[in-house]
Amino acid sequence: MRIVSALLPHAPLSLLLLVIWLLLNDSLAPGQILLGGAFALLIPLFTKRFWPEPALFRRPGRALRLTGLVLYDIIVANFAVSRIVLGPRKAVKPAFVRVPLDLKADFSITLLASVISLTPGTLSADLNAERSHLLVHALSEQDPEALVRHIKVRYETPIKEILEC
Repeated sequence: MRIVSALLPHAPLSLLLLVIWLLLNDSLAPGQILLGGAFALLIPLFTKRFWPEPALFRRPGRALRLTGLVLYDIIVANFAVSRIVLGPRKAVKPAFVRVPLDLKADFSITLLASVISLTPGTLSADLNAERSHLLVHALSEQDPEALVRHIKVRYETPIKEILEC
């Protein structure tokens, strides 16, 4: 068991890297599987010193659901941002919104900030020194409280369930 954990310090990350490699190459050729497997083993090994705590996925089904939800939100947000950018200038109402955090682990907070930044129209701008609030910039936001609720319910709660149970 120690050998496995030494070779796979972050098994979910290794699996994710392999899947992404195969998807990007659009191939299940043996050479691509071997090369992707090598990357999936080596990248976590070389980067494990940067991970102060192991990322443990306690609810993999919930993680897959969150991934699908984020991908869906990215697609929908692309259309919304296109409408805002191509529409009348008065439709743009940028805002900075402080989102209070219930997350405590570094990886969880980083994941939330990344999800927010990946979704077009929003960007994680700052994390306060106490790590209790995330400053989010929205391209056009009529109701800042609704944005906070959206982020907390749609992203933060599942991330907390998956990583911080």
